[in-house]
Amino acid sequence: MNKPIPPGLRALATDYDGTLAHDGAVNEATLAALRKLKDAHFRLILVTGRELHELKAIFPQISWFDLAVMENGGVLYHPHIGEVEALAAPPPSEFVARLHELGLPLQVGKSIVATWEPHETVVLQTIKEMGLELQVIFNKGAVMILPSGVNKATGLRAAAERLGLTPEQIAGVGDAENDHAFLKICGLSVAVANALPAILKEVDFVTKADHGDGVTELIGHLLNPTEAVS
Repeated sequence: MNKPIPPGLRALATDYDGTLAHDGAVNEATLAALRKLKDAHFRLILVTGRELHELKAIFPQISWFDLAVMENGGVLYHPHIGEVEALAAPPPSEFVARLHELGLPLQVGKSIVATWEPHETVVLQTIKEMGLELQVIFNKGAVMILPSGVNKATGLRAAAERLGLTPEQIAGVGDAENDHAFLKICGLSVAVANALPAILKEVDFVTKADHGDGVTELIGHLLNPTEAVS
């Protein structure tokens, strides 16, 4: 059963793929809801595993957000000034070179190295053989490699600090494995209806609608908390 919307929430932190977006795109109703929430003086924080260049190409409205946690917590983007702030070390060049030698399909960001299942076995073996302090995080078929201890929660804590907020003042919404960490620290944790079962059973609130429509539903509750169904 959903918990009541707590008082004192001042920000929305949302995952992108599978949450705000469906098949990579955000619908017009959800964009309108985000604008309404922003006009109500809520802070907007994007929290995603994507790299900045690929997200900017498909989601220009990233400029509406106060901050964007990119690369699953490895990078913090400041849209209003165009600044990219590294929150983690870059991937070891010898590790990336080795994965290329092994023929793995890779995306390499400022902090993240990403591939896809079933290549996680090779990735883990390579980390072990090279004696590296790296972690593997899964996200609906994606395999993300980051420095140990870096995740969406560490990224969100950094974003909250920059905005003068505490995590307890943030409503967080997500759908997949890599969202566990940041949802756990939010004052209100929310899953859209299409979220993985492991996420659905952990959160404070599950929306009736899926993907962006679920985020739109959540925004309605944030703007009118007394109308939220408990």
